[in-house]
Amino acid sequence: MFLYSWQSLSQKNGGITMTDDEKNRIAKLRQVGMGYKKIASILGINESTVKSHCRRHNLEGRVERPPETLLPGVVYKACKNCGELFLQYPDHREKIFCCDTCRIKWWNSHLSQVKRKAMYEYNCPTCGKKFFAYGNRHRKYCSHQCYITARFGTPLC
Repeated sequence: MFLYSWQSLSQKNGGITMTDDEKNRIAKLRQVGMGYKKIASILGINESTVKSHCRRHNLEGRVERPPETLLPGVVYKACKNCGELFLQYPDHREKIFCCDTCRIKWWNSHLSQVKRKAMYEYNCPTCGKKFFAYGNRHRKYCSHQCYITARFGTPLC
């Protein structure tokens, strides 16, 4: 008979174990009435992983929302970063994060998902080099040295 701990078994099979933070967030979201699919989408985990974790820790079954979360016309959403519930009013822009700190933390840890729309391509009039400028569509020169050369006619050095 072979005895393996859960962590060593999942590592041998190439799986990745959940962190304690993810486990706590699953428990918190189940307690406020979130379903498996919603929790999985918030945390970026497979739905079956959430289900099996809930079954193992007696978090399964239909969870009733507390009465204070059933205000008419108000929707409660979970923060994409920390899982905290926040109010989403019907006539306002849809919120994804509960606060700026969570928004910044999430985007800094998911840089590959950032859609950089304000990327501009230019040719420097001084040296002729092609360069990209992010967020500044009026930029002309690739460097400060090229700007000084174009303005005063002599290089900086």
